[in-house]
Amino acid sequence: MSLEQSVCGLKEPLTFWLWSRLAGKPNANQLSDLNHVEDISFETKDHRVLRGYKLKATGNEGELITPEGYLLVLQGNAILADRLISEFARFSSAGFDVYIYDFRGYGRSEGRRRLKAIVSDYMEVIAALNSADYEKHLIYAMSFGGIAFLNGFEQHTGLDRIIVDSAPSRLSDYGCPEEYDHVNHLPDDCSHCMFIVGRNDTVIPLAMSQELVDKAQQKGAVILRDEEFGHPFMDYDWLVHRRRLKIMEEYLLNNKLP
Repeated sequence: MSLEQSVCGLKEPLTFWLWSRLAGKPNANQLSDLNHVEDISFETKDHRVLRGYKLKATGNEGELITPEGYLLVLQGNAILADRLISEFARFSSAGFDVYIYDFRGYGRSEGRRRLKAIVSDYMEVIAALNSADYEKHLIYAMSFGGIAFLNGFEQHTGLDRIIVDSAPSRLSDYGCPEEYDHVNHLPDDCSHCMFIVGRNDTVIPLAMSQELVDKAQQKGAVILRDEEFGHPFMDYDWLVHRRRLKIMEEYLLNNKLP
């Protein structure tokens, strides 16, 4: 089947269209205060071009250095790469190249917005990054980005640390085939993973993610359930948002638990 064939019924194209409308239009002006950011592209196996940004690794004085590793960010379905890349500058200054792409059919990326295709895209992107000359491989996947990442988990080898933030357990409740229930794609060993759940999250309430985090915990993952956290990058208070970022940074960069 074509990668861009719907797998979740007639509602899939409309749902993705609505989400992409919420994500808005690209705005490169949001990058004006960033140093060492590069406009990047990736051609998929079905010849669609994904576009995004790479924040290059720097040293303590802001100078470009040979990167220690990479961080790939998989965002939510209502936000574009140019909106988020600056939030991960701490990883750049810690010596990591930071990558983020607009999803297929979003922002500046080509193609039709389809679940099967987006899952496949990140299998390819991660495989390409892992084949590059990086010592450490880090993933931060939030909301729909967590869905896209987890559905390809069996293919995502060679990853050092992973955070999945505020992802639901299943898609079959919304008309998708059970094979896209990402709770069933967790590997036997999740000891290199942290799953974050915000008890104040009104987008993905705890009930929607409970099965996923319980199963991940049984497989060795770190689970953080926080009373104050809302949906990622939608926290009601800047201090709560900053604390969330700090936890992410400490775990991914230093393997330090909250």
